[in-house]
Parts: sequence; structure tokens; C-alpha cells
Amino acid sequence: MEKLTKKIPKLLEKYKYALLIVLLGLCLLAIPGKKAALAPDVTEAAAVSDTTQAELETILATIQGAGKVRVMLTEAVGRQTIYQTDEDSDTGESSRSVRRDTVIVSESARGESALVAQVNPPQYLGALVVCQGADSAAVRLAIVEAVSKVTGLGANRISVLKMNGR
Repeated sequence: MEKLTKKIPKLLEKYKYALLIVLLGLCLLAIPGKKAALAPDVTEAAAVSDTTQAELETILATIQGAGKVRVMLTEAVGRQTIYQTDEDSDTGESSRSVRRDTVIVSESARGESALVAQVNPPQYLGALVVCQGADSAAVRLAIVEAVSKVTGLGANRISVLKMNGR
């Protein structure tokens, strides 16, 4: 025991800078920082949907004979952001545990953000298109085909109706 008490001051003197750096690092880890926003912004998803509808209206209005066009899209599932995760599994004698952590990326000026693995586009339930030229079968077919290509909906989920003449 006496040897140990004599060696401790010598070790502290020898490794004082290394211990100081370790203590400084632990103090920096204890400082709370900004947490990354992991949930997608609802207003951003709504803006994407509104933008898609507006662009679709503009494009459909250019179809010969369509005239003025209004579009309404209903979403089954909005745009989904899937974040990158790290997975650690531990198998014991009678149980298995899995730990999943979202990967956080630190950016110099912008703080922290979650690493995005994939962004899935919205899935649509149906589309309603109201246009002036809907009395023409050729116009209706062209509109159904265009909306189908953009949204991935089948023709049975797209309604094209004649716009009121007012």
C-alpha cells in the first residue's frame, strides 16, 4: 500500500497533460447541444403536395382542348423520409436485444442533422380533375394518362369532370 501511495503522485506528474485532456473531453461531452430534428416537417410535406398539384394544373392546361384546369390530389401516405440507422445486436443465453440509433452528422456551421437514407414520394389515393374540355373523350383520355404517369394512380382512381361554364 505504501508503494502505491508513493507511485500515484509520480504517475499524476508524468501523465498530468493526458489526464487534463481526458477531463476536458468529458466536460465537453457533458455540455448539451442542439438535437437534430428527426421528424419530417409537416408544412414541408404540404408544400410538396401543393407544388405537385399546381405543376399538374399548369401542365394539364397545355393539353389541346383542355382549357382551364383544376386538380385535387388525395394522399394515402405523404412524403416519407427514412433516416440511416446503426444497429447493434446482443445475444444472451435466453434473450436477444437489438439497439438502433439514428446516425447524426455534425456540420460545421449548420449544427447537427440526421443522415437521410432515402426519401419516398407521396402515395396517392385518387385524383380529381375539373376542366373546360372534359366533354371530349380524347381530352379526358389524355388527362387520365398524364395524371396516371405523374401520380402512379390507375385510371379507376382518376376522375375527369367538366368545369362549370361560369
